[in-house]
Amino acid sequence: MRALLIILIALPLAAQAPVGSQAPVPPPPKDAIPLVQQPDLTAPPDEPFLTGNLDVGYRWVSGVGGDFNTYRSVVNLGDGPRLFNLDAVIVPPAWKFADRIQVNANNWGGDPYNFARVSARKLGVYDFYWNYRNIAYFNFLPSFANPNLERGIFLNQRGFDTFKRINDAELVLRPGRSITPYVAYSRSGDRGTGTTNIVLESNEYTVPDRIDNNVNIYRAGSRFQFNRYNLTLEAGGISYDNDQRVEIGDTPNFGNRTTPFLGQTLFLTQGLQSYNVSGSGVFTRGMFAANPVNWADVFGQFEFSQLKSTTRFSENAAGNLVNLAAVSFFNELIRTADSRVKQPHPSGQIGAELRPTRWLRILEFASTNRLHNAGTELLIDRMLFAGLPPTEEVVNLAERLEVTYNQQQVNFLFDVTPRLMLRAGHRYVWGEAEAPAALILGGVGTESAKLRRNVALAGATWRSPRKLRVTVEYEGSPGDRSFFRTSVNEYQKGRVMARYQALPSLALTFNFGIFDNHNPAPSQYDFQSRDASLSAYWAPQGGKRVSFIAEYARATVSSDISFVVPNTLQEALSVYRERSHTGLLLAEFPLPGRGVFQPRLDVGGSLFYSTGTRPSRYYQPFGRFRLPLGEHVAWYGEWRWYGFTQPTFLFEGFRSNQVITGLRFFM
Repeated sequence: MRALLIILIALPLAAQAPVGSQAPVPPPPKDAIPLVQQPDLTAPPDEPFLTGNLDVGYRWVSGVGGDFNTYRSVVNLGDGPRLFNLDAVIVPPAWKFADRIQVNANNWGGDPYNFARVSARKLGVYDFYWNYRNIAYFNFLPSFANPNLERGIFLNQRGFDTFKRINDAELVLRPGRSITPYVAYSRSGDRGTGTTNIVLESNEYTVPDRIDNNVNIYRAGSRFQFNRYNLTLEAGGISYDNDQRVEIGDTPNFGNRTTPFLGQTLFLTQGLQSYNVSGSGVFTRGMFAANPVNWADVFGQFEFSQLKSTTRFSENAAGNLVNLAAVSFFNELIRTADSRVKQPHPSGQIGAELRPTRWLRILEFASTNRLHNAGTELLIDRMLFAGLPPTEEVVNLAERLEVTYNQQQVNFLFDVTPRLMLRAGHRYVWGEAEAPAALILGGVGTESAKLRRNVALAGATWRSPRKLRVTVEYEGSPGDRSFFRTSVNEYQKGRVMARYQALPSLALTFNFGIFDNHNPAPSQYDFQSRDASLSAYWAPQGGKRVSFIAEYARATVSSDISFVVPNTLQEALSVYRERSHTGLLLAEFPLPGRGVFQPRLDVGGSLFYSTGTRPSRYYQPFGRFRLPLGEHVAWYGEWRWYGFTQPTFLFEGFRSNQVITGLRFFM
């Protein structure tokens, strides 16, 4: 098995070109202050040929009781054979292609999240890594975003059943040298099905849809690492493609509207809608960090990108529809839209840390982010009325979006005593935005907004010689102007964190945080949250025999915001309240045994209990037993129970028992 594992790990490296030997690097002068720790390229590896561990097993899942869609949205674990974990390091004693290969993988065989990483290196010649992630995202809670619950329709209007795959690869040449070139590539994509809404005037119709999109990023650059400064220069390109398509058949769809509009019932008998957004662009990036003098560090970053994108949209709907502008009903709508956009996007930041005295540090930071869209749009609507000739509306617009966001922050850190550090600072945020008018305003003109915010910053850290460390942080703003209704405006935010080492084997941690936000324009929005947690970790004898972890957290959330009901255009108030309790308990201790045949037992679980607008109960107890069968293999078995209920929506509850058995191999 060891030989087969080595062959599988080495396959991605078979195409690597051979490289020559590398001369050693002379040590830096004694008075130099390196910003990056340079590895010792002359040190031979002192590791065994193969190390690591391998976990394989089988999971049994009992029949899920309750709502299966809710189970998939929350847990989504299935049964079958699994590769639960693989960590392997190969150190070939004399191989010219690589002197270290590392492989990590977990949750392969059908679980919703899979991860794999392969890395290889040749000291002083190259570093290579490849990461792969596969995420199965399912979200279909019947009660979420569903105004039709009272009609007995259990349909999530924003549902997802997609797979997201992410690949990242990077090759670094001459690692550890003063000049280090590199190339990298990443690709991410989503594909799957779901539900969404066809939005027409005075009604919305939930329909199934198909999703397919991907993003590719190519980049290359070089890192320059010297004693007093580091510099990175990079350039690259990006391409993306986003497709979505929805289609319904001949069955009438009455949408979300439950009452007639002007005496007539709105419905949709046929619907076809598709859009495609594709584009590409280039970007450049520069980053630097320098230590020009012993009492100052400076750093900065600048990036410029320019993307071009094209959007194509088509829609064909038939039924009983309404045109609010003419206050008339029609039977068929054919709509096409085409737009092209160019988006230059510069951004940058610069900062410094000054240490004028032994007890004072000054941290200064400033950033700017500017986004500019220049685009054209052509929209054509064709409406067919029963017994009348079709009408056509054409809108041809040149639109512009401009957003500027700036931030400047300064912090003063005072080391009052060796045990007490105080922090005081100020942050100023400002910006402007100008965008095309919302469709409800007729699609003409522009809307603009300004952002202004002054924020006070404060903090303190106290450290006892051995046992206690306490940190207090606070920031607050009197409010001014903001971009969005839900943005922070008049707010206060604070946190207290403490850690107490009561015994060498016992550590206690405490956290408490508050956040209050009030945004009065254009209509009131209030949000408050409180959270507190206490945890304990006990591990006598370094955890070799017994270990114990316990944590309890309590949180409250309160939110009030007014909104306009889409179907009636009347104002209403959305009120949300939640008071939650979260608990975690884990105990691990040995059972009677002899030598390497020392079994261990883990017991514990977690729970979540909340009251308020959407009360929920979630319990997950578990137990795990491990029995070594020798020096290099151990058997383990595990049981978990998942239980979820919502008193307001009892139909969303579920419960499931899961049993795992497997072998862990130590290499």
